[in-house]
This record gives sequence, C-alpha cells and structure tokens, in this order.
Amino acid sequence: MDRFSRILGLHKILISRRTPISRRELEEKLDTNRSTIKRTIDDMRTYLNAPITYDRARNGYHYDQQHGTHPYEIPGLWFSPEELYALITTQKLLSDIQPGLLDDSIRAFRQRIESLLKGMGTESRELSARVKILQTEARPTDAANFRKLVTALIRRRQINIRYHGRRRNRPTKRTVSPQRLIYYRDNWYLDGWCHLRKALRTFSLDRTEPIAIDEAAAREFSEEQLDEHFTRTFGIYAGPATETAHLIFSSEAAKWVADERWHPQQQGKVLPDGRYELQVPYGNPTELIREILKFGPDVEVVAPPSLRQQVKERLQQTINKYQ
Repeated sequence: MDRFSRILGLHKILISRRTPISRRELEEKLDTNRSTIKRTIDDMRTYLNAPITYDRARNGYHYDQQHGTHPYEIPGLWFSPEELYALITTQKLLSDIQPGLLDDSIRAFRQRIESLLKGMGTESRELSARVKILQTEARPTDAANFRKLVTALIRRRQINIRYHGRRRNRPTKRTVSPQRLIYYRDNWYLDGWCHLRKALRTFSLDRTEPIAIDEAAAREFSEEQLDEHFTRTFGIYAGPATETAHLIFSSEAAKWVADERWHPQQQGKVLPDGRYELQVPYGNPTELIREILKFGPDVEVVAPPSLRQQVKERLQQTINKYQ
C-alpha cells in the first residue's frame, strides 16, 4: 500500500468511527507497522490539516470535531487505486458504447485520473487492450445533439426538435418535455411528452435534431406513470401490454434463453424434456416477431393465434425467397 492509499485508508477508518481506535488496530486494518502509522498521521496533520487527536483515556486516535460543524473531509478529490480503476473503466465503457459521444466532455476528468494513477506508480493503458464492447446494430448519435438533450433533461426544460421518423419518413417539428434517456440494444432513445401529439412518445436519437432548449418547464410524470407506459410491454415500443406471447424453445436454445431477460414480468420454466417455456407480455408485436425469427426452428409460438399466424406468414415469405 502506497502513501496515498494509506492516507485515504486512515481517513475512511476515522470518519466511520464513533469511538477512538488504537494504534494496534490501525496497524492491522492498514496492514502496516507502528512507524508507518505514525508517519501517516503526521503527514495528515501537517499537509492536510487533519484534526487527528489521541485520547489517552481510551487509548486511541479519532477526529476532533469540536471546532467544526461538519465532519472533516480530505481537501480535494481523493480515490483509492481500485476506485480510480473503476472510474476509468466506466469512462472506457462509455467511449466504446458510442465513440466520440462524451470524449470531449470528460477528457479533462480522464487526464486527472491518469495523473493520479501515475502518482501511485501505475498506468491505465492496459484498459484499452483488456476492456472491449462489441456492438452489432449501433447507429451513430451526434455528440453536440446528445449534450443539448442531456442539458434539457437535467434542467427539466422543454426542447424543440426536428424529428425524422422512419415510419412516416418525413421530418416534423416537435416540442418535447424530456423524461429520460434510454440505451437499448446498442442505441440511444429519448422518452418524452410530445406536445404536438399530446402523448408520451419514444424518439430515436439518431433521427432527432435538437433545435433549441426552451425555458418553459418540462411537463412532469412520476416514475410509476413512465413505467406503466414505456416498460409494461416487450421492447422499445411503448403502450400497454394487450397480449401474452407463449413460446416454446428447443432444449438447445434453452441453454441461452433460460438465462435471458426479455421482460421484467416474463414467466419461464424448464420443461421435463429440457425445452424452455417462456411467456412475455407485449403490445406492438413488431420487435417481438423479429426476436422470435432469430431462433428459426428452435422456437415455436404456441399462442396467441394472431402472433402464431404472423410469424408463420413471415417464415413463409422467407421460404418463398428461396423457391
């Protein structure tokens, strides 16, 4: 443990204690010796103005809070090496999810972390080689647009956008009260109240161009209201669940599907012959059908009849391509 880590470790011990702690206990907790404990305490008193006092009656060290109204905190931003690794790994993951999306905004933060790691005698370069995210269907999101949307979302302000939906294939101007950002299957979406349609809508960020942040307050919805509208059914398509898909997967596919979460309210069980039975609530069947078709002959739609017929028609259309 280096000098930085010992100071941070000692601070965490003292700040969490209501009673003094003996030098011997400190040696055990920090896995060091008497002279190192003494030197660490002296460094904190001298350079960090830490109010560490020794209580002879109780034979232990503690923070003296008599002269302050708040618990003592180390000046500046301090992290252990493990915490710094976690932070820089998070930054790496964000960069891999959408290259360039947040790089400019957090570059200074990353540089600060790397300088702290160098001061501890370690490097962060290994992360580039050891942590990877592989995406298959990601659509690029403009970094400037993303930051503007996040600003409106956090400030709870309406935002004027130009949205080019794929279904209608024409741009429309909208005023939206943003509710939350969603990262779903390698792409970003914005859930919000559309003042033009007077309804909750989901906007794909790659088709959304923010024009300006309005100073009008965003319309508010509770978490329960948002979940009721956006997460009761399968996939990204919002709205209430009107049907429940009853699917049977082969024993081979069951090895994977049994561990997957298709929906928070799904019900599944392994059948005696090794196949897997899954029941999933849904409203709009579009995305669910695409997911079912990925499994080919390893899945059968048992119910409802309408979903079974739609999947059958799609499979027949595929076969016709190869006639």
